[in-house]
Amino acid sequence: MPDFVRDALEARGLRDKYDARPPYQRNDYLLWINKVKRDDTKQKHLEQMLDELEAGGVYMGMAWKG
Repeated sequence: MPDFVRDALEARGLRDKYDARPPYQRNDYLLWINKVKRDDTKQKHLEQMLDELEAGGVYMGMAWKG
């Protein structure tokens, strides 16, 4: 996990919610954030992940029952 993702999770108090997600979701989020080249797009993806973790019941914009 890149430092900027770890820092963002910890800053928003979402590390436990991230760790509670299934491994495939954690991997998908990290790949989705890191595969893009532009920093602003990385930040947009990171923010979406954080918002979804905070809200719960959402994964990649889709309803998810965890």
